Amino acid sequence: MLLNPFSKGNKAGTPLEIQPKQVKRKIDSGEPLRLIDVREPFEFDLAQIAGAELIPTRSIPKALPLFEDETGPIVMFCHRGQRSLQVVSWLREQGIENCQSMAGGIDRWSLEIDPSVPRYSTQNR
Repeated sequence: MLLNPFSKGNKAGTPLEIQPKQVKRKIDSGEPLRLIDVREPFEFDLAQIAGAELIPTRSIPKALPLFEDETGPIVMFCHRGQRSLQVVSWLREQGIENCQSMAGGIDRWSLEIDPSVPRYSTQNR
């Protein structure tokens, strides 16, 4: 996937990124939201956000049909926000406009929203 992480948003003006506090507000308000974790399975085993589905980055192209009929917002996240930003950029290039990357990923979620979600490092893997 060649991606443009510098794109400002889509045709409707929806930014590529959404802040963790905004995601939390949407969840708390009961707004329909599809939360996709694009990390690797070993990372998912280390830390999770309740209700998120795991679709690793490498599997996203094959999973494209899962997103084509989705009408509600889709929020992607990874460890620190880089992979999910690339995935969202690629999905937008494929015409999936209703997706955003959660800024700072699960690491920022743990810091700002839910400290019970463990923080971890992947440097030694």
